Amino acid sequence: MKKTILTLIAVSAAAISISAFAQSSPFAKPEDAVKYRKAALTVTAAHFGRLGAMAQGKVPFDAKAAAENADIVANMSKLPWAAFGEGTDVGETKAKPEIWKQNAKFKEASEKFQAEATKLAAAAKSGKEDTFKTAFSATAGTCKSCHDDFRAK
Repeated sequence: MKKTILTLIAVSAAAISISAFAQSSPFAKPEDAVKYRKAALTVTAAHFGRLGAMAQGKVPFDAKAAAENADIVANMSKLPWAAFGEGTDVGETKAKPEIWKQNAKFKEASEKFQAEATKLAAAAKSGKEDTFKTAFSATAGTCKSCHDDFRAK
């Protein structure tokens, strides 16, 4: 009888802790959040890299391609942040503990990136290469700042 009660208590405690994570997060498991944010950031980096090649003169400026890629970056810039919830500092990740220790600073950095990505999309749509390059540089600065503070090498 005592074993049954103890087992029931243990199972209930585990269910409550899993339920608490699930309620505070759109992800079923912390590992799912890590996979999601890594995927979102990988896609963002791929499109941002295409823009960087244009901004650095490695490939010719193409206003249409710049606008398309910048729109994707702006949209993707909104996605990964919900996947940095508590308990998602697990598994194979380059996320530094500072993300959770300095969460307000991390949130501010993510908001700056989103704002600059939106400006980048508008600049790319202008078709003006100099405007695009200026906006790209500002957006890249937010990436670097966040990586310096919150991403392990």
